[in-house]
Amino acid sequence: MEYTTLGNTGLEVSRICLGCMSFGSSDWRDWVLEEAESRPIIERAVDLGINFFDTANMYSRGESERVLGEVLEEYDRDWPVVATKVYNSMDDDNPNARGLSRKAVEQELANSLDRLGMETVDLYQIHRWDYDTPVAETLQALDDAVRRGHVRYPG
Repeated sequence: MEYTTLGNTGLEVSRICLGCMSFGSSDWRDWVLEEAESRPIIERAVDLGINFFDTANMYSRGESERVLGEVLEEYDRDWPVVATKVYNSMDDDNPNARGLSRKAVEQELANSLDRLGMETVDLYQIHRWDYDTPVAETLQALDDAVRRGHVRYPG
């Protein structure tokens, strides 16, 4: 496998990133693979030297993160580079469960880390623009997450 530096960081990632949107629960979308079908794909990716995995809180309403985390817990945590994202609602009844407000970022990060079974996510990305939240608020929430050790790189 060939590796490259991620952006303007010192983080080395495989040139191939395994996107995990299609892993989790077919209850979310009919084309999503269940855990039993997803697991061998993730394991094969690791066998091939892929160390970069991309998911999001909203994929299969969190099941993608859970499946990825359960498979990767079998490997040394220093090996995989895990990226997840924040923006979309995980609780349609809670108006603060979506977007990029400090409250949403902090709560969704905590939920993502719990589902992934990790204390730190390598890359925490904004999934889309939030017209309702000041950029400074979002950036401060991300910076605070880095300072607390829950995020290595915001994106």
